[in-house]
Amino acid sequence: MKTIRELNEIKEEGLKRIKLRQSELGKESIEEKEGLRKHHVLVCGGTGCHSSNGDRIKELIEEKVKEKGLEEEIKVVLTGCFGLCESGPNVVIYPEGVFYSHVTLEDVEEIAEKHLFNGEIVKRILFKEAYEEEKIKPVSEVNFYKKQTRIALRNCGVIAPEDIEEYIALEGYEALAKVITEKTSEEVIQIVKDSGLRGRGGAGFPTGRKWEEAFKYESDKKYVICNADEGDPGAFMDRSILEGDPHSVLEAMAIAGYAIGSDQGYIYVRAEYPIAVQRLQIAIEQAREYGLLGSNILGTNFSFDIELRLGAGAFVCGEGTALMESIEGRRGMPRNKPPRTSHKGLWQKPTIINNVETFANVPIIFQKGVEWFRNIGTEKSPGTKVFALGGKIKNTGLVEIPMGVTLRDIIFDIGGGIPGDKAFKAVQTGGPSGGCIPSEFLDTPVDFESLGKLGSIMGSGGMVVMDESNCMVDIARFFLDFTVEESCGKCVPCREGTKRMLEILERITEGKGEEGDIERLESLSETISSASLCGLGQTASYPVITTLKYFRDEYEAHIYNKTCPAGSCQALLQYYITESCIGCTKCARNCPVACISGKVKERHVIDTEKCIKCGACMAACPVNAVIKK
Repeated sequence: MKTIRELNEIKEEGLKRIKLRQSELGKESIEEKEGLRKHHVLVCGGTGCHSSNGDRIKELIEEKVKEKGLEEEIKVVLTGCFGLCESGPNVVIYPEGVFYSHVTLEDVEEIAEKHLFNGEIVKRILFKEAYEEEKIKPVSEVNFYKKQTRIALRNCGVIAPEDIEEYIALEGYEALAKVITEKTSEEVIQIVKDSGLRGRGGAGFPTGRKWEEAFKYESDKKYVICNADEGDPGAFMDRSILEGDPHSVLEAMAIAGYAIGSDQGYIYVRAEYPIAVQRLQIAIEQAREYGLLGSNILGTNFSFDIELRLGAGAFVCGEGTALMESIEGRRGMPRNKPPRTSHKGLWQKPTIINNVETFANVPIIFQKGVEWFRNIGTEKSPGTKVFALGGKIKNTGLVEIPMGVTLRDIIFDIGGGIPGDKAFKAVQTGGPSGGCIPSEFLDTPVDFESLGKLGSIMGSGGMVVMDESNCMVDIARFFLDFTVEESCGKCVPCREGTKRMLEILERITEGKGEEGDIERLESLSETISSASLCGLGQTASYPVITTLKYFRDEYEAHIYNKTCPAGSCQALLQYYITESCIGCTKCARNCPVACISGKVKERHVIDTEKCIKCGACMAACPVNAVIKK
């Protein structure tokens, strides 16, 4: 068991070990390098880069360093996700902050020989924005990063997630030590309330109020749960925090346990996150070894421990009460409310449940103070929000922005805009239950209230960008298909209502829409939203409601004109060959049903009755003479 004094000593030693990274983090300049390593090589170890040989790249760099006998000069670290997933595998070399992207196994020797051993930057694999006008930008000056404010992601891509001492070096566990030695439970709860921290997992409920309810309710046992069951398509915010900074969540859960009077926590994480699970297991064992979890933490009378529970991938288990049912060994299905989970939750005992990102914000509030936190974001939505930015966007990945930043800033400044110079059409926020926001609202600030006014939600943080080639009716169908598949079936409005909506949307996209379909969708949406048991059903119709509101003309074109304005719905398309045809015969040779006729060097013709609309002719044409409409 460590004492607070020993933690401070570990911090001082850890700071020396990671000092080369400090100048890039803006924490201190490095003017005196005596006694420090020459380089720190940080290799992204997030899931995306892992799948592209990130781990092997790290091993090969280590081998090269060892061959030269430079282990004391060059430190190679497998860290968490850098956020810019589009460019992975990523490697950042400090103290310069040089950012290499799309690194391959074949690039390792050149990085080692030129950069690490001879001080020469390998320009050909620099990130595209890191080399402009013959100047090399450090990673902190790249647009994607310099417009972000990293709080929940503060340590991701900076520390080695499997090394507790690197977390301690950056003030890790100081908040817990301060809380359990200097403050009462009531004082801790008041600080969280004063900070204005709201839940980052969906509805944005005030975190301090939730903790206060559980604290006030008398019971012989209370529980703290971290909801890491991240099931939204394309969402990976929580996974990245667990992979890159697991100790921040453990520390926050212990603080929450002290606040409400709990000695037991659970992290419910889906089994499809093997790297996150592995790093959590390592972090929990390390925290126990250092006396930061378990009995009499830091020599006090406060005890708190954490166990992992693996989910089987059911989307509905992201709902708090369904998650608790699953932990208790039953099928994950939502409970009726009331009672509140803060009164009767896990095993009918008072329970607080927050998601990963919410917990990741807690320690830094106690480190830097309420005023510091409230000065970021907006009055009603202080702090930052992490988004998984995906879809038709150049810089896909994780972004963390202060609340109040506009959608335009996120999509066009941080995200880099739409690929192929196509026009922006809409952005869907909040996962499969979020609404689709059109271009006229690009200047909307991103916070709980502003998104709600547009019929969307913050949700857990999915943000999917769509361009002119996306059909909004088909987008609504896609998300309803997911919801129908993931509905637990407990309540009729969600189980049956979403199926009927999906059937209507499928008919419309197949060119079989009928008079009255729009009205039926609106009626079903209202019923499902008002009568469903849990948040999944209550928000399931949001994609339909918002696309009907903002893109009603597309529904009408599908139903009445039997056309898809975006040229996306295959059943409503026709392929034509224009006068640009040069008669090369490639289209005919690639057609799987032989429906294209024509002579060499003459314009070809498609038999639309036989055409199966596969698009092979368009893909084969060298002069873009094949069009669809």
